[in-house]
Amino acid sequence: MKVVPLGDNVIVKRLDAEEKTAGGIVLPDSAKEKPQEGRVLSVGDGHRLPDGSRVKLSVKEGDRIVFRSYAGNDVGFDGDELLILSEDDILAVVR
Repeated sequence: MKVVPLGDNVIVKRLDAEEKTAGGIVLPDSAKEKPQEGRVLSVGDGHRLPDGSRVKLSVKEGDRIVFRSYAGNDVGFDGDELLILSEDDILAVVR
């Protein structure tokens, strides 16, 4: 089953949190911050303009993105923790 977001929303799978610091210290689960990077799994059909037409999103499935710290809503689906966020919350695409 596939989750398809509506409008200008995007479904994202967060990338795994770092296990070690830059200095090599192993972090326990309680000290790990949620990463602000993820992989786009699905995109909506775009933002609706006043005339009824749609503007396509600037990201596509498979893109690696960076998003705002407290953006979106966490949802569980088929055992995966996913994030649904608006395109406005996406800061950059990593190429």
